[in-house]
Amino acid sequence: MRVTSSALLALSISSLAAMAQAEEMSQAFVPTEVKTGASSQSEASGFVEGQSLGGTTRNWYANELKRNNGRFTYNDHGVEKTTPRRINWVQGTIIDYSSGFTQGTVGFKTQVAAYNAIALDRDVGDIAGKNNRTLTHSDGDAVGQWSKLGLANLQARVSNTTLVVGRQNFSSPTIDVIGNRALPSSFQGVGLHSEEFNNLSFDAGSFDRVSPRTEQGLKKFRSEYSDSAKVTTDRASVAGLNYQPFKSLKTSLYATHVEDFWNQYYFGAVHDLGDNAVLGLNTNLNYYKTIDTGSKAMGDINNDTFSLAFGLTHQAHTVTLSYQQVIGDEYFDYLHETNGIYLANSLLSDFNGPNEKSVQLAYSINMAQYGVPGLKFNAYHARGFDIDGTKYKGTAYDVKKMDGEDHSEYSIGTSYAIQSGPLKATAIRATYTTHRASKFQSDGNINEFRVVTTIPFNIL
Repeated sequence: MRVTSSALLALSISSLAAMAQAEEMSQAFVPTEVKTGASSQSEASGFVEGQSLGGTTRNWYANELKRNNGRFTYNDHGVEKTTPRRINWVQGTIIDYSSGFTQGTVGFKTQVAAYNAIALDRDVGDIAGKNNRTLTHSDGDAVGQWSKLGLANLQARVSNTTLVVGRQNFSSPTIDVIGNRALPSSFQGVGLHSEEFNNLSFDAGSFDRVSPRTEQGLKKFRSEYSDSAKVTTDRASVAGLNYQPFKSLKTSLYATHVEDFWNQYYFGAVHDLGDNAVLGLNTNLNYYKTIDTGSKAMGDINNDTFSLAFGLTHQAHTVTLSYQQVIGDEYFDYLHETNGIYLANSLLSDFNGPNEKSVQLAYSINMAQYGVPGLKFNAYHARGFDIDGTKYKGTAYDVKKMDGEDHSEYSIGTSYAIQSGPLKATAIRATYTTHRASKFQSDGNINEFRVVTTIPFNIL
């Protein structure tokens, strides 16, 4: 797997062959123009007339087993215990009310969403850890049932531009809602989204608190990979744009300021070529630049991280080869309780160790081509190597023992989305993943089996 340059060259050559055979994807230039015709606000139906009430309920189950003598440590009513296995089983339900926008030049609406979680497995020995995936009391017992306001905001809209104030969902490459548990996270602050042009949109946001996936209250932001959870920041702000210069090319450019942590810059590009019915090529580039700022609460940071992925699709089949590299003596880091990592090899492990290189080979098949719409299968193998934190001079990350560390990850999965009937759009996904690591690689040796069922519903 270390012959990455040769592998990428071989895939590029095969991609050029694909281009010669199929050029159905238009490469036409898209001129930037102000949107004409009716705007989103001009079509507002009214505060009551446009209201909706619905949500989702998610059954979330994960069974983890540490290998090679690894152990989970947990508190059982004041007694510290260890176990190789951890099981979490939670039912998460969201009831989401949104009014319609009022009519007029400036429209107003409100959104309120109640989040509720029920612990289906409440055994202290199964949960094996505080608030990791099941909310717990200080003695280790599960909180059997709990609720909170996940969303609560006011929105104002002019034309195709919307301002949101309060607890909200927000999506960008550096601050993004993460929804991989029974309930998602959300952010408290101000967000803006504008689509006044046909191929150019803008986003901006400034947030001072995050509502964690498995907690009831609001928290200050902290780093995902810091060696201390006590190091927090008072504010995270982001601004950026999405631009589609060609029908086949989409780009993104974002800048983020995390107070006293870092300034982080992101560039992304996705290009499609060919015809998937014959042979299509998808190229995906992600690049992050992270530099310390302010009081440098996370220490000195100067980090460049990128991923480049090539996906070849023929009808139902897609094969993807991804290369990722971290250039810096610390982790590529992002904010905890966010999905602010759009790198190709962010899997069960993020493959983001200091100076780490990683390669992933993935395969997926869409069974709609064979008469079973909604059914998909996928598998991947990823390997990270050359992890080196020996030159790190800060104190925020525990990486100094990492000297030539490596690790690998294998996964198989299947998903099915119901196509019709009262349970239409219900999604069921099952995955089995194994991760194996050298002595000082932080993710360790673990197997995980996960089953997640999500059922959407409408009340109003």
